[in-house]
Parts: sequence; C-alpha cells; structure tokens
Amino acid sequence: MSFRRALLLGLALLPAACGFQLRGTANVPFDTLYLPNATSGIQLNLKRNIQAGTRVKVVDDPKVAQAVMQFTEETRQKEILSLTGTGRVREFTLRYRVSWRVHDGKGADYVAQNTIILTRDVTFNDTEILAKEAEEELLFRDMQTDMVQQIIRRLAAAKPPKPAAE
Repeated sequence: MSFRRALLLGLALLPAACGFQLRGTANVPFDTLYLPNATSGIQLNLKRNIQAGTRVKVVDDPKVAQAVMQFTEETRQKEILSLTGTGRVREFTLRYRVSWRVHDGKGADYVAQNTIILTRDVTFNDTEILAKEAEEELLFRDMQTDMVQQIIRRLAAAKPPKPAAE
C-alpha cells in the first residue's frame, strides 16, 4: 500500500517540479480601469478577462478610474500570400493589429503606446468558399483571444507612473 501512495505522491508532485502552475490572477498596478466602448469586439472580451483574471474593477466613468485604456487602432487585414500556376489564390495571410495605451488620465503612462500584430496563414480553395470564410472568422476570433491575453500580460508587467516632478 505504501508503494502506491508514494507513487501517487510522486506523480502529483511531478507537475510542480517542472514549473507548472495555474495562471491565476494577474497583478496590475491599478484598482479601477476605464475601458471605452466595452460593448463589443476586443473591448468586451478584454473587459470580461480583466474582471475574471484580475482584481481590477472596470468603471464607466474615466474621471473615477485610476487608469484609462485607450485604443488607437484595431484593424483586420487579409493579404494574398501565394497564387497557383493559373493565377488563383492559394494562401492568404490574416493580420490583426491593435494599438493601445493605458494612462492615468493626467498624461502619465502605465503602459506607453503599444502595437501588437498577430498573423495567421490560411490555405484557400475555390470549391470550399463558405467553409473558408467560416475558418477565417474563427481564426480572427482566435487571434482576438490571443491579443487579449497578451494585453493582460503587458498590463501585469506595467509599473505605476512616476509622479510629475514639481
């Protein structure tokens, strides 16, 4: 019986030995955040993840927020990557670009202007147009999820702004 217990204990400790740990909550240097237009798209996804994965409260008024998140760009692009010998599209590159910053409302930055670009390559076939459109939308949704996780990691790495010298 003790051999089984030792084996189970060893197996239970194995993930800890390799450095594995659950993601948990991210520590960010502010308690309240104003997130404009948090009703759709990346803002809504980010709001949900911030509320679930941090101790930050998302507020509706920038005047009462310790930090203000500002999105300066959000673009989705689809570019031809390669063509067949007959000139038909074979592959596309999907590009998702978001520029943002987080400031204290007085000009000091928690996170300076930042741009994150994600890309995915997707093959294309004329006979499967509807399926490829659905795949493209799924890839953009997946990139948005990745983008939100990267933003949260950058927020967790942010430092409080230094007070202005008087």
